[in-house]
Amino acid sequence: MFAILLAAGVGVAKGVHDAIEPLSRLRVEAVTLDWRNLPQYALLTTLRLFAALAASFVFTVLAATAAAKSRRAELVIIPALDILQSVPVLGFMTFTVTAFMGLFPGSRVGVECAAIFAIFTSQAWNMAFSLYQSLRQVPADLNEVASGFGLSPLRRLLRVELPFSTPGLVWTAMMSMSGGWFFVVASEAISVGHTQIMLPGIGSWLALAIERQDLTAVAQAVAAMAIVILLYDQLVFRPIIAWADRFRVEQTASAHPPQSWVYDLFRRARLLPSLTAPLRAGAALIFVAEAAPRQMVQRRRFAPRKDDRLPGLHLWTVLVIAAAIAASLYAVRFLGQTLTPGDAVRALGYGLLTLLRVVVLIAIASLIWVPIGVWIGLRPLWAARIQPVAQFLAAFPANVLFPIAVVVIVRFHLDADVWLSPLMVLGTQWYILFNVIAGASAIPNDLIEANRMFGVRGWQWWRRLILPGIFPYYVTGALTASGGSWNASIVAEAVSWGSTHLRATGLGSYIADATAAGDSARVLLGIMVMSVFVIAINRLLFRPLYRISERRLRLS
Repeated sequence: MFAILLAAGVGVAKGVHDAIEPLSRLRVEAVTLDWRNLPQYALLTTLRLFAALAASFVFTVLAATAAAKSRRAELVIIPALDILQSVPVLGFMTFTVTAFMGLFPGSRVGVECAAIFAIFTSQAWNMAFSLYQSLRQVPADLNEVASGFGLSPLRRLLRVELPFSTPGLVWTAMMSMSGGWFFVVASEAISVGHTQIMLPGIGSWLALAIERQDLTAVAQAVAAMAIVILLYDQLVFRPIIAWADRFRVEQTASAHPPQSWVYDLFRRARLLPSLTAPLRAGAALIFVAEAAPRQMVQRRRFAPRKDDRLPGLHLWTVLVIAAAIAASLYAVRFLGQTLTPGDAVRALGYGLLTLLRVVVLIAIASLIWVPIGVWIGLRPLWAARIQPVAQFLAAFPANVLFPIAVVVIVRFHLDADVWLSPLMVLGTQWYILFNVIAGASAIPNDLIEANRMFGVRGWQWWRRLILPGIFPYYVTGALTASGGSWNASIVAEAVSWGSTHLRATGLGSYIADATAAGDSARVLLGIMVMSVFVIAINRLLFRPLYRISERRLRLS
């Protein structure tokens, strides 16, 4: 136990020491494709991923809790998340790099913060949607117990709601961690104006290897990724999954609970409680500062949220709509200076083509991964074996496969509009798999045993137990996979290998071409059209599905 903690402390200290070096040091010590540097690069990339994951967790707790508890906050936060998940990572980096470098002039800290923020944008939205969905699905009997004991909002959140949401949030965090690998190339190989900054890491190694068409270096980077994923699966996520199993809502314990040798080691370490005593004392101060629980009261079941009954809610809604209209008019006036209505119609047409690809690909991915995810989620022993493999496949940088797609399409004279489309879901289909695994593993064991005792099989087993049990989780997975596919279309509809360039007609290639040409007006138009499509899909399809799951499919 001491050896593990010591190694983690030394790794963090090494990463922090490198991060605070002067920016000029990066130009002197350039990234090289020397395999002896890979361990250091892997350490730095892993630290950036975990720093972004920690920031995503804090953001998720604050944003998702506010949206689930307050109708006023929900009116702003949920549409904002809909838009943010559709904005490409490169769109964030165009202004965040300059902002962070301005905060830390001459220091590498600014560039490191920009890279971490780019990874954060690939992790946070999925986690926020997952926790929001879980907080809206807390069983009625748990809510009644919390109300009966007069728990304050903070105690209710920490003692009831977050524990109930923990199993699903852990699986979502694993998917977000893997999704962060998809963007390490963009986050570590940063372009600011005419200056290129290469942060040491696996992402910059991959960018350099692809630029030089060095397949050996690409294979070495993928092997390093596999080792890193296996290590943090064993040392971080597997123990957390074993710990989170205690929060499952069920009357009988599972016959095969998740196991972790690291978790068992933590539980047997006698010195660990003494080392963590200051942290536990600090956490206890939160409850000391709070008032004592109120007298036991009874409340009506499914009472509406307090702010739903406030007369000021309508005024707040009007203000939010007015702010959205004002922002839209400002953007339209900016676009009107250089573009015509025909440009908007053309962008909408491209958006419809990309929409068709997204719908078809999400449907195909659902048919494939929902049965597989259910099978894995109901078998903890197999889940433990498949977990690192699934994380590696989800983390595998899809842009490594783009050259293969270009060669195959050119060699067999295939239609790029059709065969470039699957590249859009290479990195986003895993949102469906991981969320379905989380939903299947969260089904109470007593319900599974009851169905087995009554001989429920076949389609009736799916209709009565599995589909209702995984439905809220699947909706979250499909929603984030849909938004991620729109984001990925920018790189999937315009791919290159050497001097060969392929384009698929769609909104993604429209934005990619406008970005390459430096046409900021068309970039903004493309992002606005993409945001409109994403919000429309979420509002017309996924929000009603959320409401159905809240009314009819919650545990009680």
